[in-house]
Amino acid sequence: MNIDIMTLFPDMFGAVFSESIIGRAQKNHILDIKFHQIRDFAFDKHKRVDDTPYGGGQGMLMLAEPIYLCFKNICMARNARPKLVYMSPRGKKLDQKIALEYSKINNIAVLCGHYEGVDERLIEEIVDDEISIGDYVLTGGEIPAMAFIDTVSRLVPGVLSENICFEDESYFNNLLEYPQYTKPSEWRGRKVPEVLLSGHHANINTWKKEQSLNQTRIRRPDLLNNK
Repeated sequence: MNIDIMTLFPDMFGAVFSESIIGRAQKNHILDIKFHQIRDFAFDKHKRVDDTPYGGGQGMLMLAEPIYLCFKNICMARNARPKLVYMSPRGKKLDQKIALEYSKINNIAVLCGHYEGVDERLIEEIVDDEISIGDYVLTGGEIPAMAFIDTVSRLVPGVLSENICFEDESYFNNLLEYPQYTKPSEWRGRKVPEVLLSGHHANINTWKKEQSLNQTRIRRPDLLNNK
């Protein structure tokens, strides 16, 4: 999978995507993640990427043309038009279903907004999808982009060792994950459930399913409405 990130702060992504599972996936050429400085495509000597909004209002808006030129450069470099996602508070809320859909796309570009957002005409011209990570506002789109890319990337075949690594996790089947335990079998008076020590795989699987359903019923009953 090819992922291109358009941002004013590319250095924010380096440490996040060079470590752990995503870092290994890049070294193994399963993922190819590139960062693009939007300011490099500004066309005046001051490299301005923003201006005041028509009609007044607080803050500044990102200019359409530098972002447009940045995206066209990505299309040329990839020899393909990526599906362009704009991280936006007004977008549809990211969930596991959306992440799974995007994990099947070979070329994705992500636009990180800043200030008061971007010129609406740019969105109308080239943006394919607007996605939010929650009902709150951050200072920029970089942190939401990290969350989106991490969520999608780990579902790409080969990034995790086996599909079971994510198929058992919370939200994959609209259920929260069952409780898990590791050594020692007793910690500060709290014992691991006996069934997990029994070695009886059928009983263990039944316990996991029951616990998953119970956790969902207690913590996120709204998820059960989607089953």
